[in-house]
Amino acid sequence: MAVSNNITACINFLVLLCTIPIAATGVWLASRHGGADCARLARWPVAALGALLLLVALAGFAGACWNRRGLLACYLFAMAALVALLLALLVLAFAAAHASGAYPAPGRAYDDYRLGGYSSWLRAYVAGDPARWERIRACVEASGTCGKLTMDTSFIVPEQFYMTHLSPIQSGCCKPPTVCGFAYVSPTVWTGPASPAADADCAAWSNDPAQLCYGCASCKAGVLGELRGQWRKANVALLVATVALIFVYVVGCSAFRNAQTEDLFRRYKWGNNY
Repeated sequence: MAVSNNITACINFLVLLCTIPIAATGVWLASRHGGADCARLARWPVAALGALLLLVALAGFAGACWNRRGLLACYLFAMAALVALLLALLVLAFAAAHASGAYPAPGRAYDDYRLGGYSSWLRAYVAGDPARWERIRACVEASGTCGKLTMDTSFIVPEQFYMTHLSPIQSGCCKPPTVCGFAYVSPTVWTGPASPAADADCAAWSNDPAQLCYGCASCKAGVLGELRGQWRKANVALLVATVALIFVYVVGCSAFRNAQTEDLFRRYKWGNNY
């Protein structure tokens, strides 16, 4: 068997081993229930991509080991399709994660969040479907993200809370927007807005633990902030996967050419023997 076939077999064996945890990670991410995981965008596709990589790796491994041109041809076709898919996902991920709805809150270590700063696609995913948002909202409330802030005993004076780096969901859902001018009592209790008409979310805020700012646009923006962070992390993984698949594809093309050459040589030798 040619050297490139051996390389292809080894690479695909490693890909074969790596696809199992990729698929398992996708399933695990889709089953999580933390506040940051309530908008499960692109979770099951990760598992599906892992399954596709598994099938492609099996075809490439078998084709390279047994020098089967048919399997190698299917492998190369599938690899080309996966590379195209990953490139499309990369473009989508970069476009979705480029814009940010975070903006500095004066005198605060945390940011406030607005829907207008995000891409229209992300806004439509979270805010464009009322039924989906109700599921996300219920998930955020059930996750206890805001309750954990209430139990934090380190916030003795307001300045300690103001200097805390809150997550997007904590900032958008667990407190009113800074522009409302509410006075701090505790992380989830605020009183007396100085400018009640400054933002539509000011009227939506409630000290009721079951309400808080879950009905605010800032809460939707906070969820989008978490999604944007996940997409930015996904960009790195997608980029590495794309480069690796292109490399494997190039080596696979070499193995396919070797398989064709060896097949022609065998036919030529067989013909000369007779």
